[in-house]
Amino acid sequence: MATFILVDSFNMYHRAKHVAMRGASIDMKIGMAYHIMLSSVKLCYNKFNADHAVFCLEGRSWRKDFYEPYKKNRQVARMAKSVREQEEDQIMFDSYADMVEFLDTKTNVTMLRNPEAEADDMIALFIAAHPNDNHIIVSSDSDYFQLITDNVTMYDGVQNRIITKDGFFKDDKNMTPIKEKKTGEIKEKVDPEWALFEKCVRGDTSDNIFSAYPGCRKKGTKNKIGMLEAYADRDTGGFNWNNFMLQRWTDHNGVEHTVRDDYERNVKLVDLTAQPHDLKVKFIETIAENSIPKTNAGVGMNFLKFCGIHDLQNLAKSPDELAKILNNPYPV
Repeated sequence: MATFILVDSFNMYHRAKHVAMRGASIDMKIGMAYHIMLSSVKLCYNKFNADHAVFCLEGRSWRKDFYEPYKKNRQVARMAKSVREQEEDQIMFDSYADMVEFLDTKTNVTMLRNPEAEADDMIALFIAAHPNDNHIIVSSDSDYFQLITDNVTMYDGVQNRIITKDGFFKDDKNMTPIKEKKTGEIKEKVDPEWALFEKCVRGDTSDNIFSAYPGCRKKGTKNKIGMLEAYADRDTGGFNWNNFMLQRWTDHNGVEHTVRDDYERNVKLVDLTAQPHDLKVKFIETIAENSIPKTNAGVGMNFLKFCGIHDLQNLAKSPDELAKILNNPYPV
């Protein structure tokens, strides 16, 4: 049994840049992004006694062809930025491409990228292809909550927290349970099946996935079925489930929707096991083709050069541990 570190590379890199202090230079933001990503990998490797690191990359998502509005809000937000902000984003992206090139050609980590897949497709299907191994997902994206099981854990290096089937924990020596800020109560642990159901009903504003049932309540009333009642009835498909799914609503354009139709659309967009069969076959082939040991030599020296080019002074002070991680090939 092996333990894999699965890095949602683009997510970690671009979330990490926001940790830099306000007014920080572009070089500082790039350095912070590199530092948080690579330090998170090292921390996870040591904490979970891992065997190999897998970096998962973005392609042009198939979801954009299936659902035209998918992530269109991000394009609008990018276009609304000033020229300076757009130039900074391009510099960040180019620097990210440099890191990807370094990891792919100068180290022995596994790189997973399919031109039609997102990183979360690669991560979910890599886990499915390695059911008897342990997996640590390095990401801050709650989409991965649906994947948490006995052998799948999340590490959020931006918020320094660990999410397991037993709950949310601080990344400290004692794995201290995280408490809700408002109530002071210990944060409720993830129910992966509920997390998936809730997101399919409520949609995801960050990805521009519209709700299947706008305004629906979590807990129902005397006269209206809520999400909890429908969820409890999902396996039997009884009255509560059907009553909930057959509700109708009208959007701002006067178009009538049925909850079931929009819910089923959202399942295809959100459920990380629901990729179209022909695409899933391609993605699995990509994973199989890259799940082999690489034999790049001189990884430690190349890592020091990379640190020098990007002025990663803290990482360069103790390079041996991270270089060893980058040198470890896919286990056979």
